[in-house]
Amino acid sequence: MNTNGRNADGNAGGSGVVDSYADDATIRRILEDTGDTWAVVGLSNNSSRAAYGVAQVLQRFGKRVVPVHPKAETVHGEQGYASLADIPFPVDVVDVFVNSELSGSVADDAVAVGAKAVWFQLGVVDPDALGRTRAAGLDMVMDRCPAIEIPRLGARA
Repeated sequence: MNTNGRNADGNAGGSGVVDSYADDATIRRILEDTGDTWAVVGLSNNSSRAAYGVAQVLQRFGKRVVPVHPKAETVHGEQGYASLADIPFPVDVVDVFVNSELSGSVADDAVAVGAKAVWFQLGVVDPDALGRTRAAGLDMVMDRCPAIEIPRLGARA
């Protein structure tokens, strides 16, 4: 297992793996208990992007998906916003599909708008942002995808 709790092939090291980026209890809490309004940062109408498909999975799982993208497009029937600060209602979870270099500022914005949790998608890693976000009292996971974690954990909406 490497330092992020993954085997050499990049897969999580079995059921119940605990690492510095995520643990099953935190993942389950975010999916099942943190709330149903998810702001998806980086979500646009580009159906070839991962955010588009993951947002569909979240909707099927019972979550309200709020697109956050500079274009502020309506995606999957939900009005988009240019930034987290532009969303005129509370957001429970901020799901981040931007590159790691930009992700820390998104996590800081999530704290500022009063989100309850932050989820960095596969390949999005910023340990400093993880520390700041958790220190602010939010649950956070990094380098994970809810579309993978929902079936893996048998999570329920």
